[in-house]
Amino acid sequence: MSGDNTQRIIEVDPSKLPLHCPLPEHTAWNAHPRVFLPIEKTGEAVCPYCGTHYKLLGGPCASH
Repeated sequence: MSGDNTQRIIEVDPSKLPLHCPLPEHTAWNAHPRVFLPIEKTGEAVCPYCGTHYKLLGGPCASH
């Protein structure tokens, strides 16, 4: 993944869960308050602050 959060769709590895925006590796990591995004059930989430669309690699997580 790139360190640039100007991309509109970012693919996220399950190892990054729980997902929050902005991610620490983003160049503008302090652009808005950190918000945790529920991506596990649907495999996708959109940040309410910046509109970045996240997609979970491998799709939704299976429940235990």
